[in-house]
Amino acid sequence: MILYGRNPVHEALRGRRAASVGDVWTTERAAREPWLADRRPLIASAEEIERRCDSAAHQGVCARAGAYPYADAAELLAQQDSLILALDQVQDPQNLGAICRTAECAGAAGVVIGERRAAEVTPAVCKASAGAVEHLSLARVRNVADFLKDARRAGFWCYGASALETPRGPRTVPYDRPGYAGAGVVLVLGSEGRGLRPRVAGACDQLVALPLRGRIGSLGVSAAAAAIVYEILQQRDAALDNSP
Repeated sequence: MILYGRNPVHEALRGRRAASVGDVWTTERAAREPWLADRRPLIASAEEIERRCDSAAHQGVCARAGAYPYADAAELLAQQDSLILALDQVQDPQNLGAICRTAECAGAAGVVIGERRAAEVTPAVCKASAGAVEHLSLARVRNVADFLKDARRAGFWCYGASALETPRGPRTVPYDRPGYAGAGVVLVLGSEGRGLRPRVAGACDQLVALPLRGRIGSLGVSAAAAAIVYEILQQRDAALDNSP
C-alpha cells in the first residue's frame, strides 16, 4: 500500500502499523517537515511521487506501508460502555474516511464495516481520514445485522440513523431523545443512496433522525455521523459531570 499526504504518512509513522512503513518519498520542500527529521526520506519530484501513489493530492509525500491491520469485532464488543460506529454498505472512500476521522476525534472504540459492497481501508480512505485510521480500530464483519445482534447480546444499545420509517424497523425518534449514557452504544449508518437496509434497521433498538428544515431531503452520511456522534459525546460528558 502506498500512502500519500502529509497527515496520513505522519500518522502511519506513529500509529499501529509504524513498523510496517518502509521507504518514504518527499519533495525537497516537504523533506524539511520536523516529523521527518529522523526518517531520511528519499527526495523525489512531485511528478514521481504522483506516479507512485497515483494521486495528485499527495502534498509532496508518499510512503510504502504494509496492509491495514483490521481489528476483531469481538474485541470491540469486549469494551463495555464504549461507542462503536457500524456502517451498512457505505461505499464512498471519502465518506468512510470522514466518518473514521470523526470517530477517532470523538474517542470511539472503533468502526465496523461489511466485507461486501462496502469501502475498505485504502490510501484514499487514509487520506480522507487525515490519518485517523492509523489510531482507530476498524473491524470487517460478514453480516452487519448479525453483528448488531451480537452487540445487543453483549449489552450494547443499537441506534440506526434513518430519515424515514422502515417497514421492519422500530419507529424513528429525534436524534437527541434517546439516553446514550450509561451503556455501550452502536451507532449504525446506512449507505449513501438507500440508507439502512430493512434487516439492519430491524436489528436496531431504535431509529433516530436529525431535523431537516431546509429544502434538501437528507444530510450526507458523514455529516449525519458527526452530528449524532457529538450528541452522544455531549450526553456522556454531561452524565460524567453530574455523577457523584
